[in-house]
Amino acid sequence: MLIVGFGSIGRRHLRNLRALGWQDSEIIVCRSGHSTLPDHELAGVTIEYDLAKALAHQPTATLIANPTSLHLSTALAAARSGSHIFIEKPISHTLDGIDELRQVVDEKALVFFVGFQFRFHPGLRQIKRWLDEGQIGRITSVQAHWGEYLPDWHPWEDYSQSYSAREDLGGGVVLTLSHPIDYLRWLAGEVDSVYATLSFEGLDIETEDTADIHLGFASGVPGHIHLDYVQRPPCHWLHIVGTEGSMRWDNADGVAHCYRAAAQNWQSVTPAEEFERNVMFMDELRHFAACIRAEATSLCTLQDGIRALEICIAAKQSAAQKRLLDV
Repeated sequence: MLIVGFGSIGRRHLRNLRALGWQDSEIIVCRSGHSTLPDHELAGVTIEYDLAKALAHQPTATLIANPTSLHLSTALAAARSGSHIFIEKPISHTLDGIDELRQVVDEKALVFFVGFQFRFHPGLRQIKRWLDEGQIGRITSVQAHWGEYLPDWHPWEDYSQSYSAREDLGGGVVLTLSHPIDYLRWLAGEVDSVYATLSFEGLDIETEDTADIHLGFASGVPGHIHLDYVQRPPCHWLHIVGTEGSMRWDNADGVAHCYRAAAQNWQSVTPAEEFERNVMFMDELRHFAACIRAEATSLCTLQDGIRALEICIAAKQSAAQKRLLDV
């Protein structure tokens, strides 16, 4: 496994690979050396500072965890080398080069997985099961809200210089907190229109720090997502209304709730006691490995990543043009 990028997420993946039984001799890390974190954890693994040299080791798979603006070029190089790809979301900050990446991935029959780890959250997976079972009838509206204070994310570094806050690195709240865009597509179906407003007033950074995104689903259902870098304490929740009840989920406790109008009661499903945030990252690595062994098919494909990116870009364009856009 080649890990490209050794910031906080690259470091998490290294730790998780080791926890899953990978030996240091099986891991390569390609890094710039610009990380603000100490590098003692790299002892024992092969280090490269040049992507071509890293890919010359012919890794079976490449895990892309560098800044968003570098994702696509890294993915293209890895795909051309014949390496299966695990790419952190979003797959890029631009659609330039997407068609070429899709062509190479298809021609070489590569496994491609996008790291939208909330698809592995047990609460959201329970919501998905209930929806598939028709427990609340037809969906009539969906809402998601995620606010989290950016300066608290990595208190050891200047948040204004982090990739999340820099335009040149593909930052901004729309791309960085794009998980709800992905999981609402997963839960409620395809999106065909977007209207958004953005704000730059909450923090002294060059990218948007607040976004309100109105989604039109192909089914005719309306949706809304609020994202921000400002809210304290953090708040991340989902609410779905249907013709026969409603559902809600809160990331604070992870519990999924379903209200069935006919029974006039709530059913709640709590994650296992051992569940904590890193379990999602461990599970997606297990899933990716299973896909490589042809024991599973990718739960978040290149096309899923492209659609999430198209919606993000449409949201930014909609805000700039102050109009509804088809997507």
